[in-house]
Amino acid sequence: MTQITVPGPAQAKQTAQAAQTAVPKARDPFFDNAKYLAILLVVIGHSIVGMRTTVEAAGGLYTFLHLFHMPLFIVITGYFSRTFSFSRRKAQRLLTNVGVPYVIFEVAYSLWEWHFNHKPTLEISLLNPIYLTWFLLALFLWRLSTPVWQQIRWPLGVAVGISLLAYTAPLADDLEMHRVFGLAPFYVLGLCLRPEHFEVLRRRWARPVGAAVLAAAFAGSFWVKDRVDYRWFYWRDAHDQFGVGNLTGTAMRLAMMVTALVLVAAFLAVVPRGRHWFTGLGAATIFSYLLHGFVIKYAQFQEWDHAAFLQNGFGLVATVVFAVVLGTALCTPPVRKIFRWAVEPRASWAFTRK
Repeated sequence: MTQITVPGPAQAKQTAQAAQTAVPKARDPFFDNAKYLAILLVVIGHSIVGMRTTVEAAGGLYTFLHLFHMPLFIVITGYFSRTFSFSRRKAQRLLTNVGVPYVIFEVAYSLWEWHFNHKPTLEISLLNPIYLTWFLLALFLWRLSTPVWQQIRWPLGVAVGISLLAYTAPLADDLEMHRVFGLAPFYVLGLCLRPEHFEVLRRRWARPVGAAVLAAAFAGSFWVKDRVDYRWFYWRDAHDQFGVGNLTGTAMRLAMMVTALVLVAAFLAVVPRGRHWFTGLGAATIFSYLLHGFVIKYAQFQEWDHAAFLQNGFGLVATVVFAVVLGTALCTPPVRKIFRWAVEPRASWAFTRK
């Protein structure tokens, strides 16, 4: 006679937990949507830089985007870096997904500049990142610091303090230290966030409020652009570069952090929650980030961004549309397949098996 064993409550709970662990956790479309829209803001910002001073609307849009588009990207990056550790697997992924692409694109952009700008000598310095590669270097350093931030009782407060102090005196140009320290609070904020924090932004009232805040900030950007040196938004220079004292400069940096935080929250509040045709592209935004610069640099070399027919409202709209198409195309599977060797290289052969 076959004996049938009925599992007790404890065994049933363990079985259910094991089954839940065995099933891969589905990606939340909200974050992929946010990353896709965020990379479009970055590409648009780089595309309209040439008409910033000649087209009124372009100047306002450029200022608006630079108030929060990189903090947005960094907060999301920090949120998905919460599980980083010094384990063998994590260390290898850091090297292959960030370190190796940094070297590849640092060399590639240096060669591009040398060829198209006809520089007399080819300069390649891994300590002084060129153009947009600074983000990979900063990300590499931020990821390395993740376990340290997770051991500090008030990590966000410490990060803000370090950020504000970093601009009180010039730092060495090597390693983009002003940006690494200055933007670190947004990365640390991402580390501190939990899924329940984002639930607040998914409530019904959050979307209209977020849209209103973004609209007000966009309108206010037209006032800001004529009164604030746009270099502030690059997070790259110490206070003395702007001719202000440390008290004024620190107040300015703190105001920029608060503004960026509000706009990041407002932007995330209006991000679509469900799956859309572009959701899958959000998983490949690093391709768009690293590759779109070549197109922008070539357009600048050809001086297309200063073409007379583009220095008007129609030209701005056409440029924005082009940027959206470019940013989207560079996230598509064919592009990912072609450039995976550079953006997501597989270098397992370079690691020991111990």
